[in-house]
Amino acid sequence: MADDYYQILGVQKTADPEEIKKAYRKLALKYHPDKNPNNPTAEEKFKKISEAYAVLSDQEKRKQYDSFGSDQFSQRFSREDIFRDFDINSILRDLGFGGGPGAGRRGNYSFRGNDPFADLFGQGRQDYYRAPQKGSDLQYNLNITLEESVFGADKKLALQRDQKVDEINVKIPPGISTGKKLRLSGKGDPGMQDGPPGDLYLNINVVSHPIFARDGNDIHIERSITFTQAVMGTSIDVPTIDGTIKRIKIPAGAQNGTKIRMKGYGAPALRGAGSTKGDQYVKIAVGVPRKITDKQLELIKKLAEEGL
Repeated sequence: MADDYYQILGVQKTADPEEIKKAYRKLALKYHPDKNPNNPTAEEKFKKISEAYAVLSDQEKRKQYDSFGSDQFSQRFSREDIFRDFDINSILRDLGFGGGPGAGRRGNYSFRGNDPFADLFGQGRQDYYRAPQKGSDLQYNLNITLEESVFGADKKLALQRDQKVDEINVKIPPGISTGKKLRLSGKGDPGMQDGPPGDLYLNINVVSHPIFARDGNDIHIERSITFTQAVMGTSIDVPTIDGTIKRIKIPAGAQNGTKIRMKGYGAPALRGAGSTKGDQYVKIAVGVPRKITDKQLELIKKLAEEGL
């Protein structure tokens, strides 16, 4: 089980940024290597509290940590991700470590993409970071319409990266559904030491439609008919997801909740998932009038006398 960053710093999950900073300052002063020479236990403790502070002091990282939980967060985010753009120089200077000539024997600690503890604990890991490193993968939640999920679409995304906005063209494949992911190779964060960029993963969410609902590759719609239409049978016009109108026959004696199948009017199978196309189902709702005329009431009474 991954370490709980809140427990490491000794703060509650509701702690504000100032409380988190104060807790880190206290622990950093206690466990800093300059205060504990040749003490591997203190060294390891300092690493852990620095990692916890790197996450909890950053609003976005903390949000991700709270959302995923410690175990999933540790699986999704590398140490490089955790310490990216993390700079504790100002705090360590306040504590009397680093920050200028003579201020401390370890020098200036800049945690910005290199090994965050190389300056503190030697250069043993730097060979790892000299090798090309793939950039971090990115996640993006993308809402699409039901029509786009059925027929596919070309969309343009605007992603904020540092001080600029990247426009990315995305092709939505026909048949995609909520919960599926699209991988855009090389559209993630840039790599390190000439390493390849990461990938961008689009998490697909199909927004609700006012009249249609999708279940797998099938499309569902509800249509109302009158009591007499249900008894005697009828034909009704039904819209389809492609915008056309189809006339279907309702058999005599149709019950409330009866489903009529329109073969082949559903969503296509997503690429690589077979070639079968879904169907459209029309659910019949038999309407009961709220108000009737006196004449209609008399007719209904006669029908009731006949056992209907």
